[in-house]
Amino acid sequence: MNDTTTEAFTNVWDALADTPQEAANLKVRSELMSQIAALVRERGWTQVEAARRCGVTQPRLNDLLRGRLSRFSLDALVNIAAALDCRVHVGLDAA
Repeated sequence: MNDTTTEAFTNVWDALADTPQEAANLKVRSELMSQIAALVRERGWTQVEAARRCGVTQPRLNDLLRGRLSRFSLDALVNIAAALDCRVHVGLDAA
């Protein structure tokens, strides 16, 4: 017989992360990255134009648009959002 255990997680970040702190960081970075990518799409910018406006290179912007989360710190994403004249709001909810 196969004796396996199934573990349930609240979200994908909890499954991927080693600690709750790491999962929270991944979730926030993912949300911010998605919002920046959506803004670029909504404005209809080419990658070259969006990269210039974000203050990054086109390959770096491509990483963002492809969702390569491990290549971006929260700090870097906040800086990109600020370069696009966006304010980042931080809130806390009980766990």
